[in-house]
Amino acid sequence: MVIKKVNLDIVIGITSKLPQTQMPEVAFAGRSNVGKSSLINALMNRKAYARVSASPGKTQTVNYYNINDSLYLVDLPGYGYTKAALKVRQQWGKMVERYLKGSQQLKAVFLLADSRHAPSDLDRQMFDWIVESGFRPVVIATKGDKLKKNEIEKNKKMIRQTFGMRPEDKLILTSSLKKTSIEEVWGAIEDVCQTGTVPLRQD
Repeated sequence: MVIKKVNLDIVIGITSKLPQTQMPEVAFAGRSNVGKSSLINALMNRKAYARVSASPGKTQTVNYYNINDSLYLVDLPGYGYTKAALKVRQQWGKMVERYLKGSQQLKAVFLLADSRHAPSDLDRQMFDWIVESGFRPVVIATKGDKLKKNEIEKNKKMIRQTFGMRPEDKLILTSSLKKTSIEEVWGAIEDVCQTGTVPLRQD
């Protein structure tokens, strides 16, 4: 993907009305410290367009990044930030649910998980929630540069088993720092937007 134009077109909060856009949307979900903003920046070929912070939980809105006037990368609020008040965490959950069930242009959900560890209970709940919302998530295993070579296949298998992924479900090991597999992620995005190769809404 050649990135010619990137704009943060739409930001919606807890009380905002969900927009009905005219372009395909692909959403990114993950824990607050999983490296979601870093991955989105790597995909957009921008160093700091999506806000990266040492303090997790900064993304408290749903952010629509317009790519080349052809699709939206949608950054969903990070979950699992324990220092956030319970009421705030519940509101974030409602925002995500409203988006997953209400967007008419959503084509796929990419769920990020730290490649160094087994997915947490919250990760598994998010995976199941995405499936219940009608999608088979594409799992992005982040921070792959932190793995030793002999850990890669073992950890990928661990992630697949923990989520209960089907053989045909897609898992991509990435490193935002080294730009590892960024083109593969773009390939999955383009497939789902153009041809529906990646499983979309379940009938």
